[in-house]
Amino acid sequence: MTQFGNHIRTRREDLRKQDRRFSLRQVAHRIEVEPAYLSKIERGDVAPPSEATTLKLARDLGEDPDVLLALAGKVSSDLQEIIRKRPRLFADMIRKMKEAPDHAILRIVREVRDGEW
Repeated sequence: MTQFGNHIRTRREDLRKQDRRFSLRQVAHRIEVEPAYLSKIERGDVAPPSEATTLKLARDLGEDPDVLLALAGKVSSDLQEIIRKRPRLFADMIRKMKEAPDHAILRIVREVRDGEW
């Protein structure tokens, strides 16, 4: 079972304990895939689904879309577009942040978000 599939199954089953609408069949119906396909995703028998299907899963299961895409080994198309505009800068920044502690990254995110240049 893949980390993505395991995460999806665990989340769906946790939700199903309190709400029967989170059965495999009902979730598959809402995200517009066959139940057998969703089962294969959860078991890790197939690769994680497309970005569009992953985003539907995130919405349906109340998950952060970026986290779910990362678990699927994907980056959202809007982030890809941003990176394409300045590939060297973003690649360098991400590589340098690899070893940075969380508090340092959080500080950078807050400065960018708040526009404190």
